[in-house]
Amino acid sequence: MINTAFVTQLKSDYRQREQERRQIISRSNDVLFQAKKTIFSLHREEITAAEEKLKSMEEILKKMEKDFSPTRLREEGAYHAAAEEYVEAKTLAAIISGKKITPIKGLHLGYDSYLGGFCDLIGEMVRFATNRAAKGKYESVAEMKEKGEEIMNSLLDFDLTGYLRTKYDQARGHLRKLEQMAYEIRLRQDK
Repeated sequence: MINTAFVTQLKSDYRQREQERRQIISRSNDVLFQAKKTIFSLHREEITAAEEKLKSMEEILKKMEKDFSPTRLREEGAYHAAAEEYVEAKTLAAIISGKKITPIKGLHLGYDSYLGGFCDLIGEMVRFATNRAAKGKYESVAEMKEKGEEIMNSLLDFDLTGYLRTKYDQARGHLRKLEQMAYEIRLRQDK
């Protein structure tokens, strides 16, 4: 009826795949957790702590790229979420440090990780600007607004669909918040 050697091979392949899946999910969760902690460190302007966390995440992601094929990694939603959150943290660090956003060296991240991370970045820029404004550092709001506009202008060239379109629409809403904050600060300063 059915070839038992064939079924045995299927079981072996399935178990191997499940073992890989668990490893990818576990390591991805570590990156995701570190990325969130990095972003919170950046909001508190703890740059050194954030840089250490970024290096730690990069080591984990590099090891994953070594241990698993790019195709295998991209099949797991947990990896995709972690890569996107890492991009968000890495680019927020660049923005706060006054650096350009450039390709991340040493990692092979897909376009979707970059685009999703860029869209989410705008929301973190709003939080950073809000925290700075609360400390009386109003110039940061105008600076974040300018940088947010530049990022959004770059994203206009893409015809984003699916979940990336949803993230893009959310980023537009976050940019409006930055614009509103900058406008209100300007009105108060002109009084």
